Amino acid sequence: MLDIGAQRYGGGAAAELHPREESGGVDDAPGVAPWSGHAEILGARGGRGLSRFFKPPPAPARSVIAMTDKHDITHENLPNGPAGATGPDAAAATGPDTAAAPDPAGPARVPPPISALLDSAAAAALPVLRGVRDDQLGLPTPCAEYDVRALLNHLFQVVVAFQELAAKKDVDFGTTPDRLGAYGPRWPDRFAEETARLVAAWAAPGAEEGLTGRMRLPARTVGAMVLLDLTVHAWDLARATGLPYAPAPGCVAELRALVAQMAPTARRMNVFADPLPLPPGASGLDALLAETGRDPHWTGA
Repeated sequence: MLDIGAQRYGGGAAAELHPREESGGVDDAPGVAPWSGHAEILGARGGRGLSRFFKPPPAPARSVIAMTDKHDITHENLPNGPAGATGPDAAAATGPDTAAAPDPAGPARVPPPISALLDSAAAAALPVLRGVRDDQLGLPTPCAEYDVRALLNHLFQVVVAFQELAAKKDVDFGTTPDRLGAYGPRWPDRFAEETARLVAAWAAPGAEEGLTGRMRLPARTVGAMVLLDLTVHAWDLARATGLPYAPAPGCVAELRALVAQMAPTARRMNVFADPLPLPPGASGLDALLAETGRDPHWTGA
């Protein structure tokens, strides 16, 4: 699958790192490992992200993945065709002999544009980011090997890089720039500007069509990955800092469908952790968190 980021979630075996490469512009973020994939959105116990566009060297088995680190999960080995294929492309993805029969109840629900979901997710996440205080930047997060500062820099990197993926351009997650250090107290405003650019990039004609990224995944799936990062990492940051957070309407259902489709393959490959048990009546957000290997009741203690 994809490999969006390369963060590590605590508790699992550490994956090998690529040697740090020289990069221009913003300095690499302190304390962030120079993985060669962008990793992370899912998972919370020791793995890499869901979207690995750049396959790293062989590494020990890992128990979780960040939504950005789905190493080697391609649309060929996902169940029922490419994740995220919708509309006429969905039948083509599964082949003419396996296309779903017409639903007697009526036409299938048309999913909202990824750009609209990203716009809503950004609006839900920004109050959390703006609420982070300087004295909280060193606090731990549910992503065990990311403190608040490192996770903010990672999320910044994801939001910027996925603008390029919307345009079918390759990106390199080999290093994580220290944008908080570069932008100083203006970083929340710069993050807001980048999320606006992200929404515009995925609203562009053709952004959700075809394949993108070095792993050549369906573009809508890639757009859903950044939606997952933006949603789940906002929760991570809220839990770490004690701030309130409510996910944007419609995002959780979209993301649970995405995770359900890719999880069986991801778990077989030790990319996703096993889902955590939940009590009856758990919220949709708690279920999404547990499905990605997170403890919905994480306290940092």
